[in-house]
Amino acid sequence: MTGPEVGVRLPHGLLGGGADQLAPFVSAVEAAGLDRVWIGDHVSFRGGQGYDGLLQAAVLAALARTVTVQTAVYLLPLRHPLPVARQVATVAGLAPGRFVFGVGVGGDDPAEVRNCGVDPATRGRRMDESLGLVRRLLAGEVVDHVGSQFRLEAAAIRPTPDPAVPLVVGGRSPAALRRAGRLGDGWLGVWASPERFRAGTDAVHQAAAAAGRAGVAFNHGLLAWCGFGPSAEAARPGLAAAMEQLYQLPFSRFERYSPAGRPDDVAAALAPYVDAGAATILLAAVAADPDEVVAGAARVRALLRGGGG
Repeated sequence: MTGPEVGVRLPHGLLGGGADQLAPFVSAVEAAGLDRVWIGDHVSFRGGQGYDGLLQAAVLAALARTVTVQTAVYLLPLRHPLPVARQVATVAGLAPGRFVFGVGVGGDDPAEVRNCGVDPATRGRRMDESLGLVRRLLAGEVVDHVGSQFRLEAAAIRPTPDPAVPLVVGGRSPAALRRAGRLGDGWLGVWASPERFRAGTDAVHQAAAAAGRAGVAFNHGLLAWCGFGPSAEAARPGLAAAMEQLYQLPFSRFERYSPAGRPDDVAAALAPYVDAGAATILLAAVAADPDEVVAGAARVRALLRGGGG
């Protein structure tokens, strides 16, 4: 049986419950045969919301035994690349070979960017420069660098993660696709049709070829919000409420990309993305409780991998 890896987001409600809630959830994810557990990242989003992505990753990496932990996505331009590289190496040491560092520029809330001391207009430049430096540091280089955003003098990170940590670039813009091709090991799409997703992967490969990066074993993925319930009508209100509370935008902006209903319905909506080249599906699943999140995600995985019965 082949098909995509499927991951599920750590439900936000568990983050304030301590290890007594987190550990059973991670164990349930692993027992269900899911491939990844992922977390987001915000410093102070839409009036103060957020959880630090690398701190969450460290906790999950310490709890997990088989599942891969992924940030989706960490807002790299809001931080300095040297301490970020140190944190990534530390998390990788907790789960060797089972940590994927997904990064993005953010910017949905410009106030969050400004309050971190960053001009929103520089996010793309900071991202390119920072991601290149993180990549070099995690590869074991001693880095001397004078750029428009950062200066490093004989900077190094020891020990170097072994195996290497995959760097996945999120975003929908042409700049994000070029960045994934030049500097990433994969692209993470969101809010895209299957046709646009396929075009995005093609653009990544073209950017890689233009940069002289031959033979990269890219792993492209899709981040998809979804709602689980006995029907689309039953699942959609909870999904809409969760997304509107976080993004402070009407659900109608996201609905066409956010399937709701039985796991079979969700899997059917996501199958075209697998056909379009998504090797990883990261579910931001909303359901009545964490057990339903895990069970629903496991059913989606089985269906997408051809073993749904």
